[in-house]
Amino acid sequence: MLKFIRMPVLATITAIMLLITGCGSNVAGNSATNDASATAGTDNGGAEQVELLVSAATSLTESLDELKSIYEAEHGNIKLTYNYAASGTLQQQIEQGAPADLFLSAGKKQMNALLDKRLVDAELTTNLLTNELVLVVPQDGSVQLETIKDLTNIGDIAIGTPESVPAGKYAQQTLAYHKLWDSLQSRLVLTKDVKQVLSYVETGNVDAGFVYKTDAALSDKVKVALSAEPESHDPIEYPVGVLKGSSHPDEAKAFYEFLLSGEARQVFSKFGFTPAK
Repeated sequence: MLKFIRMPVLATITAIMLLITGCGSNVAGNSATNDASATAGTDNGGAEQVELLVSAATSLTESLDELKSIYEAEHGNIKLTYNYAASGTLQQQIEQGAPADLFLSAGKKQMNALLDKRLVDAELTTNLLTNELVLVVPQDGSVQLETIKDLTNIGDIAIGTPESVPAGKYAQQTLAYHKLWDSLQSRLVLTKDVKQVLSYVETGNVDAGFVYKTDAALSDKVKVALSAEPESHDPIEYPVGVLKGSSHPDEAKAFYEFLLSGEARQVFSKFGFTPAK
């Protein structure tokens, strides 16, 4: 009788011990999984992954895309995400609370507006590049221009919307300088950014358009007919600044300093920009 009673007790004890051992294994397994997940969320020797949001003028697209590859290869924990648009549009987005760590503008006006509102760190703001304004026409030679006055003899002319596109503002100033702004009003096609101006000329939707020298150099479908005289418009400057509201101020400062480096200057020069002195 006693032997009959002891057998179930022994089996019960054995089952409990197996259950405890199994739970211990699960805890250890979960801990290992959590450690692996934590490791997977970091890179570059365990450094936390950081995404930097950069709002930049569309004319910087090609040069910044190349710099992205270089910088991310050298900084494994950094991911650069670009928001390309007209400088005035980006300025408004930032003023309305859009997240950004750095701002690269194609005009001082937009950067100064953000500085006045204390949205950009004045200690981490500087002029980065300069550019030139040119008038382009289709490569096929269907439009001939000897002087800027010849714009009165052709069809539509594309420029960026002056209120939001710095290249458009420079174009407006140039046309006003030559006393053509008023007389050409009916033939001006306003665009959302300078890249759209280039596209309109490439596709023949307009006869000519004002773009930056750097944009014209990227296309084999247009040619430069004329260059705007420097005295006909405000200096074309590209300032860069770190936003005060940056979620990653240290990393933003490091990328800001990289953009000022000799390595970055070589890339900008490759695409036709002139590094600021």
